[in-house]
Amino acid sequence: MITSYIVQHWLDIFTTILGLVYIYLEYRASIALWFVGIIMPAMDVYLYYSHGLYGDAGMAVYYTFAGIYGYMMWKWGNKARHSQHGASAITHMPQRLYLPVTLIMFAAWAATYYILVTFTDSNVPMLDAFTNAVSFIGLWALARKYIEQWLFWIVVDIICTILYIYKGIPFKAGLYGLYVVIAILGWFKWKRMMLNQQNITLQE
Repeated sequence: MITSYIVQHWLDIFTTILGLVYIYLEYRASIALWFVGIIMPAMDVYLYYSHGLYGDAGMAVYYTFAGIYGYMMWKWGNKARHSQHGASAITHMPQRLYLPVTLIMFAAWAATYYILVTFTDSNVPMLDAFTNAVSFIGLWALARKYIEQWLFWIVVDIICTILYIYKGIPFKAGLYGLYVVIAILGWFKWKRMMLNQQNITLQE
């Protein structure tokens, strides 16, 4: 019985393990997170689609390609300030971006909702579209290494935990429940790292 359960949920289990590795690397602000961030969403495409989470499946495709973009931004992003290791530094998102980011998020939410309602049989189009819209912004903020990316993920992770329980993806639900806790810890971890980077810059 245990074997059949594992066989039934093997993809959920495996991507959950990858997700644990990913969030640990993100917490440490390690550039290696982007390698996992390419493999995991590529597998998530089928997992989400097979459970009727079409919006999440579409976002997983975006995540796969965004992993490549994120790696390049962290490695070679031409930010004004850089860490002592030559990689882009953690910063706050500029206030001038607040309004356009908010407008883009609502536009993405509306567009994704329309697609889900019109072209799929999703029974959770509102929440599925919302988590995808916020995730779109969150991944962009992560690629730019803005500390505010953790705030976006806290919102997404809470809602996704509920959605995945409802959709019968238990391991992924547990993973996202853990993500909520780690995202909160990650905010404070990145804040300390950002202050350390600023102190090093002042000393140079």
